[in-house]
Amino acid sequence: MALKVIFLEEFGKAFVPKKTIPYLRKYLLKAGFNEVPYKFFGALFYASALITTLIFITLIYPYFKRFSLFEIYIYSFMGWFLVQLFFAILFILLIYFYLDLKIYFRTKKMEEQLPDFLQVLSANLKGGMTFERALWAAVKPRFNVLGSEMAKASKKVMTGYEISKALTELADKYDSLMLRRTVDLMISEVESGGNVANLIDRLVDNLKETKALKDEMSASAIAYVIFISVIVVVISPLLFALSFHLLILIVGFIGQLSSATQRVSALPFVFSKVNVDPEDFKLFSTIAILVISFFSSLIVSIVEKGDIKGGVKYIPIYIFGSMALYTIFMKVLGALFGGIL
Repeated sequence: MALKVIFLEEFGKAFVPKKTIPYLRKYLLKAGFNEVPYKFFGALFYASALITTLIFITLIYPYFKRFSLFEIYIYSFMGWFLVQLFFAILFILLIYFYLDLKIYFRTKKMEEQLPDFLQVLSANLKGGMTFERALWAAVKPRFNVLGSEMAKASKKVMTGYEISKALTELADKYDSLMLRRTVDLMISEVESGGNVANLIDRLVDNLKETKALKDEMSASAIAYVIFISVIVVVISPLLFALSFHLLILIVGFIGQLSSATQRVSALPFVFSKVNVDPEDFKLFSTIAILVISFFSSLIVSIVEKGDIKGGVKYIPIYIFGSMALYTIFMKVLGALFGGIL
């Protein structure tokens, strides 16, 4: 009863437009969720409302005390609305990013298992089984995600469901053009009464050949990956650290010249002090290294894998690696340049 008072599911349904529910359900299905998590959406609403309340009371409302009561009401409404809207958009973007990555890795894992599954299915068909029995017998524990979805499809087929409809629903659960084309060819061959086993064998050969070509392309791009990695993780932190200490050296040297020329009034020129703060350059170099590392990891992913999503795992490696070496270079060069001035 206590949980019903919170109205988690009701709030979740209220903030999801009815027209978007079919598209949302289809999108979540590709991520492995069979139902729309309305309770989770409602919990996110409460979380954003709580964060908005804390920020509004501690940071925003104290600035409204000098206004009139009507102005306080208007500004409070606008401030609350904007802060709540910001966190709602932030949560939506984070959830979309998580689901998009989940769909991508789920699809990649399925595509890796698909040739082996089709090979087992072909062997069962050659052994004299019907397509329905061969599909059920091909489900093995090692096919985890793909196996569970294939088991659901084969159960539907064995209970009287149309083969074409069951396989089409299976293809809709993955964001994979490879699986969709494979399913379409299998449906066409089954409905025409052709030799499905031979078709599957050709599909397996094509899938394995495609995978071998992708691996070969990835291997040929390894030189570019190494080059970019060395530049980003080693060279750029070294150059920024060297530039920082050279800046300190130049600022100190010009400062000493400025003091000397001010003591000698006969000189026709005067060196002014350099108004460059080395700490500002240090902040700039840190931000620059973070930005370079982030986008370089995405570039490496495109070169090696052919898409950006596969490079998410490279982001922390590049960022932490470059920042760690930047810190080490700053310490080492600081010790080397420390005794010059």
